[in-house]
Amino acid sequence: MKLIIGLGNPGKEYINNRHNAGFLFLDFLQQQYKLPEFSYSKKFNADTTEGFIENAKYILAKPQTFMNCSGHSVRAIIDFFKMTPQDIIVVADDLDIEIGNYKISHNSSSAGHNGVQHIIDLLGTQNFTRLRIGVEKTGGRESRGEITGDKFVLQNFSKNEHRLLQNTFEHFIKSDFKNLQNKKSIT
Repeated sequence: MKLIIGLGNPGKEYINNRHNAGFLFLDFLQQQYKLPEFSYSKKFNADTTEGFIENAKYILAKPQTFMNCSGHSVRAIIDFFKMTPQDIIVVADDLDIEIGNYKISHNSSSAGHNGVQHIIDLLGTQNFTRLRIGVEKTGGRESRGEITGDKFVLQNFSKNEHRLLQNTFEHFIKSDFKNLQNKKSIT
């Protein structure tokens, strides 16, 4: 069994925020693979669903702890299911990547992402896989003007950006997801 954690903030006011790219990706996976609807698990303090994706069993989890405390849900889930950090994929927004792009990293630092850092802190390792979803404006930081990153990630995606995001998700599924599934151990 594997775990995909999507990072974001709970609450209707955050649904389409850039910071919720991880939640949006899990919604995409749930629909794409016709998994059961997400339901709240008090034990994990997360909205979860589970099922088979490409012949492997997955739990998809959206922590309901707010971004910067995501590690609590991750720790609870992997302890309950006796997983290792190598069994998880953490999906989060990334301001260093323009929208429409993504990067996969293994055993890497949080690069300043507080939600990812909290997971690293509670797991005691950074030895897990990350799917870093680009949320920066096309053209980079200069194109967003003087708005700071912490305020920018709480803005909603435009309709065009939302389409780019969906295309990004589709590209990842077609191009890289099977490669991640076939990894036995990430070093």
